[in-house]
Amino acid sequence: MKKEMSCEQSSLSLPQSAFLAIPMFTTILLVEDNELNRDMLSRRLERKGYVIKMAVDGAQGVSMATELRPALILMDLSLPVMDGWEATRRLKGNPETAAIPIIALTAHARAEDEKTARDAGANDFDTKPIDLNRLVGKIEHLLTTHGTGPIPGNPQSTEP
Repeated sequence: MKKEMSCEQSSLSLPQSAFLAIPMFTTILLVEDNELNRDMLSRRLERKGYVIKMAVDGAQGVSMATELRPALILMDLSLPVMDGWEATRRLKGNPETAAIPIIALTAHARAEDEKTARDAGANDFDTKPIDLNRLVGKIEHLLTTHGTGPIPGNPQSTEP
């Protein structure tokens, strides 16, 4: 008879809070048309433990978000096919994806750009060039306030 061991019974001496800070298996959808930005940001976030899926335009981002149900979306606003504002509106208007937090990313740092992104439904806003520590802080805040557990119906999300 095989006996399973819980975290409390194992020889690991990590505090329970350490498990909450580890983003393992947390899927983020990065919607970004610029290949250099996609490559740089995805590699940096993967090193932090996130699973990164990528879309190259707004329409693909909407489709992938609906299919994958990621824990969070990083949405560039200046995208081909469908811009990030429209993609965000569609995601927030769809009951299947409305609860997924979205951080709008743009090179435009004007106050009206942030207002337009938030009016479209973005939960937060960040400017390029990306300050990774600031962005990760926003990601962790949204994942904490919106729940970091598996999203119902998400085939990429599994119970630890």
